[in-house]
Amino acid sequence: MINNILRHTKRVVIFVIGITVLLFGVILIFTPGPAIIVIPIGLAILATEFLWARRLLHKVKEKVKETKDKVMK
Repeated sequence: MINNILRHTKRVVIFVIGITVLLFGVILIFTPGPAIIVIPIGLAILATEFLWARRLLHKVKEKVKETKDKVMK
């Protein structure tokens, strides 16, 4: 019982922190700031507990690698 409550509480805390960082990164897209760094950090926080975030983070990493390869040619 206590373990379930702690696990659920941990997921909620990670969700709130991850979404906050992610939304801050989205705001930085429209304002001066390092959105390209903050958004993956938010996704990485969320990916510690949520599969959907892990998949999205993997897609972001692939796009960054593709872009880097195109620029380096």
